[in-house]
Amino acid sequence: MSAVLPTLTPSTDAAAALPAVAPQSPGARAWARFKRNRLGYVSLWLFGVLLVLATFAELISNDRPLLARIDGQWHAPVFSNPSERTLGGDFDTGTDWKDPFIDELLARPGNWALFTLNPHSADSLDYFDPTLPPGEPSARNWLGTDSRGRDLLARLIYGFRISVWFALALTAVGTAIGVLAGALQGYFGGRVDMFLQRFIEIWGALPELYLLIIFASVFEPSLLLLLILLSLFGWIGLSDYVRAEFLRNRGLEFVKAARAMGLSNRQIIWRHVLPNSMTPVITFMPFRMAGAILALTSLDFLGLGVPQSVPSLGELLRLGKENLDAWWIIGSTFCVLVGTMLLLTFIGDALRDAFDTRKS
Repeated sequence: MSAVLPTLTPSTDAAAALPAVAPQSPGARAWARFKRNRLGYVSLWLFGVLLVLATFAELISNDRPLLARIDGQWHAPVFSNPSERTLGGDFDTGTDWKDPFIDELLARPGNWALFTLNPHSADSLDYFDPTLPPGEPSARNWLGTDSRGRDLLARLIYGFRISVWFALALTAVGTAIGVLAGALQGYFGGRVDMFLQRFIEIWGALPELYLLIIFASVFEPSLLLLLILLSLFGWIGLSDYVRAEFLRNRGLEFVKAARAMGLSNRQIIWRHVLPNSMTPVITFMPFRMAGAILALTSLDFLGLGVPQSVPSLGELLRLGKENLDAWWIIGSTFCVLVGTMLLLTFIGDALRDAFDTRKS
């Protein structure tokens, strides 16, 4: 006898019970690939935390306390430093919170002050420190002092903030100009492409360093002047990649369909071509930031950057070179620079892998 095998039919209830999986967008897939790169993902979080802490450096490293209660009155010296006469002293100038008179005042019952984690500012001088500058690392100055007696940890925190935010601003300006120039070249082509390409070749041949030296000798050095000068040349490299992406994408079917539907050139560029040409822009951003930080550090090291009153990593490197016996100056500055470059490099590598569609 032959047995009759039952016919297996899919259960409609089981099929209905399966959850519907929504397809991921290209951006979501790229973010998922980025998160799988543990080194780049952790580097992004660590860099973000360091940037936030450095942005509010006055609440972390300051020679003035966050809050003080003197003789029943409340003060917030970190925002508004009261005069010494207000606290019972003899002078109308701002209070020096390292003065022994302030120590005696705070020792009275009911008086107290809440200092920051590092009780030093970038430009503050401790006139009551018995050691001669540059001072070695100690309980008073965790990383020591530079050749002028300023706290090295405070200079590093404030210098890191200026370097990173300058790099962010320079990257944003250079990216905007580079994307605009590359988009015009790649989308319109023809005479527009030829004219802009010849202009880029001539403009890129100008001696950038000589121009910086000339402007530094004519104008007073400032971060705004450096931002303008470096932005004039920082967009050239990115425009070539954007131009190539636009040249490739403008001949695809979805662009022809958008043009057949009557969309304007501005709408086609903004809605269709630009989003599909942002891969080199995003992946190069961390590397462009690293280059901007190194450019600012190099100019400050040569004395062509920010004024001496502005804390700078390049100035610390120059002071370390002038005081080779004070190893803590150049050693700590070198560690900060190398750590920042490594974090940005790891983030850039992770972004490059995340936007590589060949990786699953």
